[in-house]
Amino acid sequence: MFQIRIHGRGGQGVVTAAELLSVAAFLEGKYAQAFPSFGSERMGAPVVSFCRMDTKEIRLREPIVAPDALIVQDVTLFKAIDVFQGLKDNGYLLVNTNQGFADLHLDPVVTKLPPGHTVTVPATELALKHIGRPVPNAALLGAFAALTGMVRLESVAKAIREAFPGTIGDANIVAATEAHDAVVTRVSTAA
Repeated sequence: MFQIRIHGRGGQGVVTAAELLSVAAFLEGKYAQAFPSFGSERMGAPVVSFCRMDTKEIRLREPIVAPDALIVQDVTLFKAIDVFQGLKDNGYLLVNTNQGFADLHLDPVVTKLPPGHTVTVPATELALKHIGRPVPNAALLGAFAALTGMVRLESVAKAIREAFPGTIGDANIVAATEAHDAVVTRVSTAA
């Protein structure tokens, strides 16, 4: 089973990201589940959502305490909560920022993870560019597909299109594709 924990703030599409990721996995014939965890349900409050995917039925229903992957939609959370809690030694880390890990003082975390398992993506900038709103979730899902290979970009795009038909869906797919391609380029040049 592959488990993903997504950290962000209310209004960034954290819950929708987990739902879209589970639909993408389902479209590939996998079992999947997505669910949120709320403290305060106000805009800007910390929000966590979870996604599990597997080739067999998933019976677990509790929050993910030992994720295989972390998606961090808002870097201000690093000072507010321990987003890295429980991240597996061979886990993946995807962070929404235009800064590097050294700039964020995250080198101690990144060096513990395998090479090629960490990446930053300016997902909010991509969302503003293509969607016109600072909602980084779709771009991060495209980056997640490239980083982990757990789902294909085509499945992410189809999940987005099903949830958001029309121009909003199209714009989100363009943002996801650009983030995906940026990660593919970065990983291939680092190898």
